[in-house]
Amino acid sequence: MSQYSSCTTSAPNPAPAAVAATPVVAGRQVEVRNLGLADYETTWAYQEELLASTLAIKSRNRQAQEEGRAPEPTPNYLLLCQHPHVYTLGKSGKPEHLLLDEAGLAQHGATFHRINRGGDITYHGPGQLVGYPILDLENFFTDIHRYLRLLEEAVILTLADYGLAAGRIAGLTGVWLDFEEGAANPRKICAMGVKCSRWVTMHGFAFNINSDLSYFGYIVPCGITDKAVTSLQQELGRAVPLPEVEQRLVGYLAHVFGAEFLVA
Repeated sequence: MSQYSSCTTSAPNPAPAAVAATPVVAGRQVEVRNLGLADYETTWAYQEELLASTLAIKSRNRQAQEEGRAPEPTPNYLLLCQHPHVYTLGKSGKPEHLLLDEAGLAQHGATFHRINRGGDITYHGPGQLVGYPILDLENFFTDIHRYLRLLEEAVILTLADYGLAAGRIAGLTGVWLDFEEGAANPRKICAMGVKCSRWVTMHGFAFNINSDLSYFGYIVPCGITDKAVTSLQQELGRAVPLPEVEQRLVGYLAHVFGAEFLVA
C-alpha cells in the first residue's frame, strides 16, 4: 500500500507555504480504489453499496451507544476512475440542458442518466479524472460547505503545480481559471456535485485533464450559459498523464483533509 498523508511529501511538489496542512487525526484513513475506465451505472451502484455499508455501521453504533458498547470505526473511500462518454443530470437540473436526443446520444457513443446528486447536467468521458469520495464526515467535520471548499482547494493546489492560477467564483461550485471578478474568459476546469446522507458523502468531482471538450457542446454545462469549459491539456497545449495528476491531487487531498490516503 502507498500512503498519502498531510505529513508526507507524496505530492511531487509541496503545497504553497501559505496553505497550512490540516494535522492528521487518528482514524482519518481513506482507502483509494482506482477503477480505471468504468461504466457509469456500475460505479454508481458501487458507491451506493459502500454508502449503505457505512450507514449500516452507523446504525449499529447508535445501538451500541445505547447499550454502552464501543462503536465500530467507519471506513472512508475515494474511488477514482474515468467513464465512457456519459451525461448525468442532478436533482435540480433541467432536462432541456441536454441538447441531444436519443439518436444524437447514440451517434456520439454517449449515454444519459438522471442521478441523485445536487447540481445540473455535466459530462464525463475518457481523459477526465473523476473522483467519488465516500467519506463519513463525522470522522472529519460536519460541514458540507467546508467539504466542498476543501475538494476545490486540492484541485487549485494541483493546478498551481502546472503553473495555472485557479480559484472560485462566488455562488458557483467548482474550480475555474480566469476566476477573478471582471475577467474576460472564465473557464471551468473541475465540476463538483455531491450527495450527503447522515454525514456520509457520495458522488464528487470531475477534473478535465485530457478531455474531449467537444462533448460539452451538447449540453448547457451545469446550467451555466455564459462561461466556458476547459481542460489541463487545453491550457498547457499538451496531454498530461492522468496518473501524474492523480498522484498530485491525492497528495493535496490528504494535505487539506488531514488524512492518510492509502492507495492499493
